[in-house]
Amino acid sequence: MILGIIGIIVSLLLLITLAYRGVPVILAAPISAVVCLVFSGAPILASYTEVFMPAMAGFVGSWFPIFLVGAIFGILMTVTGYAESIARSVTGWIGSRSAIAATVITSALMTYGGISLFVVAFVMYPLARELFRVADIPRRLIPGTIALGIFTFTMTALPGSPQVQNIIPGQFFDTGAYAGPGVGILGGTLIFGLGLLWLEHRRRSLITKGEHFESPESKKVIGGSADDGSSVTTALSPPNRLVPFLPLLTVFVVNFACTLVIFPALDWSYLQEDTFGGITYDSRAGLWAVMVAILVAIALIVAMNFGQWSTLKVGFSDGVKRSMLPIFSTASEVGYGAVVASVAAFAVVRDSVFGMGANALVTSVVTTSITAGLTGSSSGGMTIALNALGGDLRAMAEAEGMSLEMMHRLTAMAAGGLDTLPHSGAVVTLLIVCGLTHRQSYKDIGMVTLVIPVLVVAALIALVSAVGGF
Repeated sequence: MILGIIGIIVSLLLLITLAYRGVPVILAAPISAVVCLVFSGAPILASYTEVFMPAMAGFVGSWFPIFLVGAIFGILMTVTGYAESIARSVTGWIGSRSAIAATVITSALMTYGGISLFVVAFVMYPLARELFRVADIPRRLIPGTIALGIFTFTMTALPGSPQVQNIIPGQFFDTGAYAGPGVGILGGTLIFGLGLLWLEHRRRSLITKGEHFESPESKKVIGGSADDGSSVTTALSPPNRLVPFLPLLTVFVVNFACTLVIFPALDWSYLQEDTFGGITYDSRAGLWAVMVAILVAIALIVAMNFGQWSTLKVGFSDGVKRSMLPIFSTASEVGYGAVVASVAAFAVVRDSVFGMGANALVTSVVTTSITAGLTGSSSGGMTIALNALGGDLRAMAEAEGMSLEMMHRLTAMAAGGLDTLPHSGAVVTLLIVCGLTHRQSYKDIGMVTLVIPVLVVAALIALVSAVGGF
């Protein structure tokens, strides 16, 4: 049993190392799973085909629609010129002198509007670079500024976010995307405010030390092509500055309407039939609402630009390509988690987690945070943790009288903390997009996406424990 526990630890360290070294997670996860199996003495081939692959396929089956429509929506917002127009409009309203705030708010608006996180990063960098150049702000702060807008409060804290990190807990706790609105808004506001304070402090500090904007551009030109070979070019121009905001507003309105008005008024009793596996409406409501919202927004974009169908068709094709790597990378991590959970030593780890004497909320937050940190993925880490412990956590919460909506919100926020350790694929990608290194920019990324969110979640747990919730 001790050897098995050592194997789990070694496999996790190997996964982190391989990811940090740039090995694709699709390969790193099964390799690390094999190491775990070797130490535990479990059969490798059977575990791969009967444990790893079904878990991986299950994640793809559940979440591929969201990854697909999200990627297509993001690319269509790019090729129509809507994303760039939104960024320039927000910048004009806020002012170029407030380059940091303008970049954070624009990035956050796009993320909360349903555009894929990675697409936002690609779109925002050239715009942020120009803002920082005009304001003479050191370029090393660009990654941290974009990261605050896309990897934190709009991804996990704000209720109604269409990002997958906000939808996953609903599958386990039967909650919706708007779960825990009070604590989510408070937490999101704190992360946003403290993150801005840090970035402005760093701007003043660096300028005092004599640093200025310098831009020896990376040879990896971003905005012309993606790593998967798909092209992203702005081919169209929106007719005015308000039109580009309509698709984002559509995602919000339709998501809100489906979650709180339309879906609750429908009869979902047929879901109990064997054809649908006896699922419950509550476990799927968040997923369906977001999917419908993004599809309606895509239809709106097509309707407003139907005369440019050839360009839109390229956007659909690129969106499909862009959805593949993220979904399969995350699914591969989920497969790895299933293998770890299948070995006998994991039962000891699980019992230790539940034996630490903490309540359901703390247990959920701690396990999700640690798993997200080890895998370098918020969605992958949260899925691994909840797949292994979700049923027990829900039963514990119900026994303790803990609000499942509170569990949803704080568990989602916990996933968005340690997931941005240096080996995180999202961090590595963002730095590549910006043409900067960990040494130049990770200090600020780590502060706004890791240190501040973790401290805020800890403070919210203490507050919830003291006042009993929101």
